[in-house]
Amino acid sequence: MRKALPKFGLNFFCLIVYIFLAAPIVVVLLSSLTTTEFIVFPPKGITFRWYVELINHPEFMQSFMLSISVAFGTAIISTIIGTMASIAVVRYQFRGKTAIMQLIGSPLLIPSVVFGVALLQFYSWIGLAASPAALIIGHIILTIPFVMRLVVASLVGFDRTIEQAAMNLGAGSLRVFFQITLPIIKSGVIAGAIFSFITSFDDLTVALFIVSTDVVTLPVRIYTYMQYQYDPIITSVSSIMILLTVVLMVVIERVLGVGKVFESKNS
Repeated sequence: MRKALPKFGLNFFCLIVYIFLAAPIVVVLLSSLTTTEFIVFPPKGITFRWYVELINHPEFMQSFMLSISVAFGTAIISTIIGTMASIAVVRYQFRGKTAIMQLIGSPLLIPSVVFGVALLQFYSWIGLAASPAALIIGHIILTIPFVMRLVVASLVGFDRTIEQAAMNLGAGSLRVFFQITLPIIKSGVIAGAIFSFITSFDDLTVALFIVSTDVVTLPVRIYTYMQYQYDPIITSVSSIMILLTVVLMVVIERVLGVGKVFESKNS
């Protein structure tokens, strides 16, 4: 009986945490189905009118495609740079290594508003106008620390004798990296890419200082729309974002087996 009580308490606590995390998502999903002209919960009736209404707002689709392209570009570039930097930091000793690590990790310590203002002033100084490239550069600076932390964790305790054995058998450096090193650390690389994509796609604070009338990401579009209107179109757009995120995570798990990779790594 005494053993069952702590287990029941742990399960009850986990249930409360799950409800706390899932409640906002459920509220958004159900609010998008209301028949009223304003957002309300619980919904007054059930209708898919506000999803159909998105057809009359092509600006949301334009912002969505822009956010997707920027997030993909950010994830790819951040993962490549972060992985190479992680290998250099873990395996080599050089002057200024500590200072470089602190510099790379500084975006995690600086408030997003301060970073956004600084980025805006820098772009104005060099004459770089608002564009997807400008957004990607800013998001790369934000996401590289996430990639490095995850890849460095994968490299710690890495048995390099496997690489040395491959080189002794005549394999080149690139072949060793792509056929031996990368498959072993792929859990950290994949996780870093996912974090980079989500961080870039969901960013509002930094993008708010960089966007223009022609270059508007989806979070900024939602934010500016809510300043003037408060109809359920916002919740319908948010619901689509939530569903697409869930589908993306399921596809990644099925194709790449991220959960199995982490499980095998922890074991």
